[in-house]
Amino acid sequence: MKFLKRSNGKHPEDAAAIPPVIDIREITKTYQMGAEELRVLKGISLRIERGEFVSIMGPSGSGKSTLMNILGALDQPTSGQYFLDGEDISRLSQTALARIRNHKIGFVFQNFNLLKRTSAQRQVELPLIYAGASNRSGRAKAALESVGLGDRLKHLPSELSGGQQQRVAIARALVTEPSIILADEPTGNLDSRSGAEVMQIFQRLNREQQITTVFVTHDPWIARHTNRVIMIRDGMIVADQQVAKPLVAGVDERPSEAEELAGIFQAAYYGEHSAESAGANGSHAHDDSTGGGSGIPEQIAEGSAAS
Repeated sequence: MKFLKRSNGKHPEDAAAIPPVIDIREITKTYQMGAEELRVLKGISLRIERGEFVSIMGPSGSGKSTLMNILGALDQPTSGQYFLDGEDISRLSQTALARIRNHKIGFVFQNFNLLKRTSAQRQVELPLIYAGASNRSGRAKAALESVGLGDRLKHLPSELSGGQQQRVAIARALVTEPSIILADEPTGNLDSRSGAEVMQIFQRLNREQQITTVFVTHDPWIARHTNRVIMIRDGMIVADQQVAKPLVAGVDERPSEAEELAGIFQAAYYGEHSAESAGANGSHAHDDSTGGGSGIPEQIAEGSAAS
């Protein structure tokens, strides 16, 4: 089964439609490096609808982390517009952006970012305190129960495994009922088993509660668990495709390191060597119907097994 084309990045006006969670239009980001300007993002346009599960991929220096910071209202674009839930937040004050972060965005980071001397329940209550919410204890307990930690409410981070710590971080991101969850390499510090458990949680939350989720990852295997893959290279979106058959966490086992290295993931991922590698290995000729030339590995596009 081949993968489906996304829109071309244009934004038709439809007053009757519910606005997408994320709608960015011709976003640029430039940093001043002494007398020189460094253009990190170069006119990116992107829509993410409610309930989507999306991964953003790209090599180091591609601009994916800068884009993540803008999506998370941690930074502002140099030019262009960013609509979150239909509100243009491109030029809001830092105070207003902090309000947006507290109420509309849940963050999950690679390093968990937990307070060492604070219980799991208290960790999850903190965003509610900043948001001035009521029933903090009950909501924190419910969030922890939703990630399978109802029996770990009083545990400190040192008393939890890495996977359990990341589940606390997921509960903390969920507790304010945000419009979107942004996860930056959420399985990067976990072993394979714990990583699969975390991916199961994200997939279940997206499937059962339609929670809009965006991953930033360099790992094609992780990207294949999401429903849509966006590839960034040199500050531009070079591919934006649906995953025809997403992997199921806990069911589809990751291939061995040798099998992964033998595949075409890295060749397709870094672009310039993909055609040469395909020719050397007798792979498919690249065309738009298979994802070749899109910058997205064909295994992602076609949903095929890697082993």
